[in-house]
Amino acid sequence: MKPILFVAAAALVCSLNSAVAAEAFEVGPGREAELPGGKEADGIRGDFVLRNDRVSALVSQNAPLRRANMSTFYGADGITPGCLFDLTLREAPNDQLIYFGPSGQRGPVSWVRVVPGLKGKAAAVETVVTAAKNGGIFKRHEYRLRDGEPGIWIITTLRNETAEKQKVGTKDEWTRFNVTGEAGGIRWADAVDPADGCGYAVARVPLQDVKGAKDFEGDSISLDPKQELTWSRFLAVGRSPLEAWGVVNELRSQRSGQPVGVVAGRITDEDDRPLDGVAVAWAPGQGTDSAATNAPIPLIPCYTRDGGHFSFLLPLGGQQLMVRDLGRPDERRTVNVTGAGTQSPIRMKNASRFRFAVTREDGSPVPCKAQILATGETKPVDLGPVMRAHGCRDQYHSENGRFTVQVPPGTYRIVVTHGIEFSHHAQDVTLEQGKELEIKATLKRLVDTTGWISTDFHNHSTPSGDNICGTPDRIINIAAEHIEFAPTTEHNRIFDWRATIEKLGLQDEIQTVVGMELTGSGAHLNSFPLTAEPFTQDNGAPAWNADPRSSAIALRGWGGERKDRWVQINHPDLSFLFNDRTSDGAADGGFMLVEKFMDGMETENGDRTDLLADSPWRIYKAPGALASKVEYIRPFIWRQLLNLGHRIAPIAVADAHTVFGNGVGGWRMYLPSKTDKPAEIDWTGDLAQHAKAGHIMLTTGPFLQVSTREGGLPGDEVKANGGIELRVKVQCTDWQDIDRVQVLVNSRLEPLLNFTRQSHPQMFQDGVVKFDRTIHVPLKTDAHVIVVATHGSMTLKTGYGSSSQSNMRPMAYHTPIYIDVDGGGFTPNRDTLGFEIPVTKMTPDIVREKLGLPAEPEVKSHGPAKPSIK
Repeated sequence: MKPILFVAAAALVCSLNSAVAAEAFEVGPGREAELPGGKEADGIRGDFVLRNDRVSALVSQNAPLRRANMSTFYGADGITPGCLFDLTLREAPNDQLIYFGPSGQRGPVSWVRVVPGLKGKAAAVETVVTAAKNGGIFKRHEYRLRDGEPGIWIITTLRNETAEKQKVGTKDEWTRFNVTGEAGGIRWADAVDPADGCGYAVARVPLQDVKGAKDFEGDSISLDPKQELTWSRFLAVGRSPLEAWGVVNELRSQRSGQPVGVVAGRITDEDDRPLDGVAVAWAPGQGTDSAATNAPIPLIPCYTRDGGHFSFLLPLGGQQLMVRDLGRPDERRTVNVTGAGTQSPIRMKNASRFRFAVTREDGSPVPCKAQILATGETKPVDLGPVMRAHGCRDQYHSENGRFTVQVPPGTYRIVVTHGIEFSHHAQDVTLEQGKELEIKATLKRLVDTTGWISTDFHNHSTPSGDNICGTPDRIINIAAEHIEFAPTTEHNRIFDWRATIEKLGLQDEIQTVVGMELTGSGAHLNSFPLTAEPFTQDNGAPAWNADPRSSAIALRGWGGERKDRWVQINHPDLSFLFNDRTSDGAADGGFMLVEKFMDGMETENGDRTDLLADSPWRIYKAPGALASKVEYIRPFIWRQLLNLGHRIAPIAVADAHTVFGNGVGGWRMYLPSKTDKPAEIDWTGDLAQHAKAGHIMLTTGPFLQVSTREGGLPGDEVKANGGIELRVKVQCTDWQDIDRVQVLVNSRLEPLLNFTRQSHPQMFQDGVVKFDRTIHVPLKTDAHVIVVATHGSMTLKTGYGSSSQSNMRPMAYHTPIYIDVDGGGFTPNRDTLGFEIPVTKMTPDIVREKLGLPAEPEVKSHGPAKPSIK
């Protein structure tokens, strides 16, 4: 067989150990270091490693709950033994693959094992599902590596062992990538963060030494009784999508007789400085037709590295390249690809860019977030995907305040922040092409939070599976928004962020403890501290249970009882938990005593500020929708439940899954702390006691302090006769304000305890301290009280820009203070605020009736709109 170029191995691979023969082995104790590495690496003991001189791959073992992560496929469908979990270059371990399932493989298998007796420089692992366990269809997937090849062969055999004709799916599946495409019958995928420098490509390619192998079209096939079908494909990994695409295309070209050639070059700027990270993208099918380059084209990128170099394989003939680097004019190139190779050196204009130097008052570096907001006729910038910290849409999150951002020339407003305790820096600038403009900013601590620390009990990165935000990106996001204590809460995986925090040098900014979110199709629960068991499924996490009380019991005892073990319910459906556990619309009491099993429940999760709502529901209509929908207002239902005697400590979290948009920084909490230094924060000996006592303040920005004259804090039960004195102090940074302080008495908005800048101007101040008063709350019977500080019209746009948090209002409140007036212990008043506790699945018509609203006018559809031609 003709030797394969594989993207000019000498140019792309600096050092290969050609003496390493292809091998396959089961990973046992002591061999964990040989598992593939990278952002999405998921190997554990008992899995199978395949490796040659170029790549390392991992096939998941046959275990009942084996899965890559929580949402490869959600729920029971996520069980994926015998599938390809990892594939990475050995010279640069950087796995970005979560799952590859040949012909959609998932569910139980009969066995996974090393294939014995392969001849030549090859090794393989096979996955078999016998016909008896698969409805009469026998399935075999072989994962084969051969020396010298930067990828893996996947050979599938299907056999119908029934007496009837059977239709079988053949479409391969992979998850999750940010940018994917197809060109020339080859699927390709880029890394979530292009700066990671990794790409994949896959296509059906006949493997000559596989007997009976065939090719066919379509994503399914009908098999006659006893009929067998075998086919193969090659999955390549490279330092870019185009590099991987070229590998697969060359394999296919050898069989089609269509030759390929190497395109290589080096990119420099006007001063002959090499440029790494520049995208050199190919426009498939454009040829040399200059007019075609004016139309949108599906570009497949390669990225320069190692001194500005690039190299990849393309079909012979004239080909169009686009060279793109933000902050420089695009460069278009037409290259004539020949079998002898094509050199294409490229010189680009110097970049226009901002150089940031952001410090604290003492000159020390500070984590921060910079918004680069286009003004005037300048087009909005797109610095990168929403999942990453170093350039997400129009923001850049930095771990140390020193960074450079390339953007097109134009006019911009620069806004730099470090959370809700520090000042902000805003500056309008004009940036010229090819010039560098320095942005110096000093962020001053304005809000005095001595004795309290900021915390967020619920956030995610890529080990969770339902998002592809890198763990370093999440940690930088946390630091930039000044969250000081952040337990690790990845979905269904006990995990520890500490190593990443230390690698980023952020150990003086963030404290963490090991934890997880236990997730299923019903209630989700966060718990910490826990102990991870490395190289085991889910790091030794328990399995989810549909009854949240059972899940809570499992978490409380997991690895041994601990007094500081915290368990909370996340984004709870309170109607389901407390009144309609069967979700059939009929009240059944919910899960009896569920709050007794929990330390808290999230009242705030997302980008709403609804605490002062006057009903349990909101009716809304999505843009373009014909029918209205019902949204439940969780904080209102929480207020109802408090009056029924359910002592539910409120929790405020970001539940972040991206950096831009659903990122950290909106809702958060404050807890009392013996130290103000994050590195010295002690959950076990300090914070846990305050959290379990409910000494919690929730906020989107205002720093609210509430206490009784005797020193009682939120969450405490105190005795008082005739009323109570509350000391209320509110501080805000320079990009927030409040204009209202409202006291809730037994969850109702007491009109006489509603203080606004308009009605009580003498009670409010300018500057950092907005409100500092003692409020007398008259009481005749037992009551719980909550103080709310908010603003009626201001949004958080200054701090969050164009992301979803910008529409939130400044708001802060706290866990209720329970006041025993008669000395007989606190007794709830059982007032449900004019509404029954809701059941699930309320229709808009029913809600309109309960709210006393007129029926919604009927809107008739005239059928689907005619497709427009663009």
